[in-house]
Amino acid sequence: MDERDLSTTTRTMEFLNHKWKLWYKSLDVNHDGKISFADVEESRSKFAELHKLLGDKASGVKIDMEGWWIKYILQSKDREISLEQFLERCGSEYQADKAKYTAKMTECFNVLFDVIDTNKDRSIELSEYIIAFQAFGHENENLVRKSFELLNPKDGLIPLKDIVNSWIQFTTSDDPHKKDVVKESFEEGVSTALSRTFEVQLIVRNKCG
Repeated sequence: MDERDLSTTTRTMEFLNHKWKLWYKSLDVNHDGKISFADVEESRSKFAELHKLLGDKASGVKIDMEGWWIKYILQSKDREISLEQFLERCGSEYQADKAKYTAKMTECFNVLFDVIDTNKDRSIELSEYIIAFQAFGHENENLVRKSFELLNPKDGLIPLKDIVNSWIQFTTSDDPHKKDVVKESFEEGVSTALSRTFEVQLIVRNKCG
């Protein structure tokens, strides 16, 4: 590999790592600086509660959401993942076989948004979108509304495939010139709000320690 190829590869990985960092922060539901089963518990409980799901419906959604977390993110219930470990895994899988990594992300987000689409109408309205973000610890509704608008809803609805495709692009595309609505949404403020919360918690934790 010559210097130009090496430079291009470096820039590509820097761009992808930036996006994977944003994704990691979005998965740290309780904002404690790591991804663990505690994030699974909080996200699935909040999702069922906010949707007012009861009985078998609530149990089924919780089981499906846990299954998604374990298969695509944690890989086991007792595992904790640091940011460095997350970036290493994403980078290794991407560089080993981009097509295989893209296929994994395609399956990942199809499964996730099928769970989130509780009424199975293959579209997401604003209230469903807000609840999904709140379940993952994003409490600033104004920022979430802006994120929804970036996806160009028609008659108040976004086709499920459009949301899925936007997340596939966010996690796999190495083209910095291509419009990326999920990346833009996070950079508009969603991840900034999460980062500030995380930074405050770290400061408090360090002072207490």
